[in-house]
Amino acid sequence: MSSLKIAVQKSGRLFEDSIKLLKDCGISYDNGKDQLKVQVENFPIELFFLRNSDIPQYIEDGVVDVAIVGENLLIEKQKDIEIVQKLGFSKCRVSLAVPKDVETNDLQYFQGRKIATSYPNTVKTFLAENNIQAEIHVISGSVEIAPNIGLADGICDIVSSGSTLFKNGLRETVTILKSEAVLAKNKKLTPEKLEILDRLIFRIQAVIRSKNTKYILMNVPNDKIQEVSDILPVLKSPTIVPLVEEGWSSLHSVIEEKRFWEVIDQLKNAGAEGILIIPIEKMIL
Repeated sequence: MSSLKIAVQKSGRLFEDSIKLLKDCGISYDNGKDQLKVQVENFPIELFFLRNSDIPQYIEDGVVDVAIVGENLLIEKQKDIEIVQKLGFSKCRVSLAVPKDVETNDLQYFQGRKIATSYPNTVKTFLAENNIQAEIHVISGSVEIAPNIGLADGICDIVSSGSTLFKNGLRETVTILKSEAVLAKNKKLTPEKLEILDRLIFRIQAVIRSKNTKYILMNVPNDKIQEVSDILPVLKSPTIVPLVEEGWSSLHSVIEEKRFWEVIDQLKNAGAEGILIIPIEKMIL
């Protein structure tokens, strides 16, 4: 049986979260020091640890079959690659920023000005769509320094919290795109490799669902079970377990964590007591 070749960033902000996701999916490997290719022990996968900027080209060329990579990088590289699953981590924005003493947030500020960036294709496309003509200076790193040394009037770069911009006397003005880690694939995978990929996506989706949902237990008077059940925004009807104390039952279900806080007061007012929220390790539908 052939193996699915998966590329991950060998270092940087995506690396740790990518490896954690694979481990949460039950994929284990022994990676010796500085090994760039590793055979997974318990799943038909080969892992490739590659430089981030090279990964889109390797996918398109078929050197690797799939990769965990930033969506923003795929957009910048403009390769013929298919995104098959968003992964929910390494979220960021690609944004324009200006010196903090510039008062306007108007995109027209950049008309005829200089922009320093590591994302020239993304910036050029965005400016063209908005009829803005600007001079692009391509910098491979430390883009934030450009306005301070007189190289540019503003920058375009990745923004997460905005702290790096603040430390360098800049502020974010226009968001060009929002990005997160994604699983992307070559468009010409064999049926055998597609079958392996489907198995991997199944595991990934189970892990992602578990992070967004919690197991909920509560004690409810029997005459309030229907009322409480109607309040809960759950996928299916809850499990009801009679308690030793007559007239009471334990209600068990699964709920989206973000939805729980919307209904907690309603549950209490409906008679629910002893409410417990428990993490879910995996969730398979």
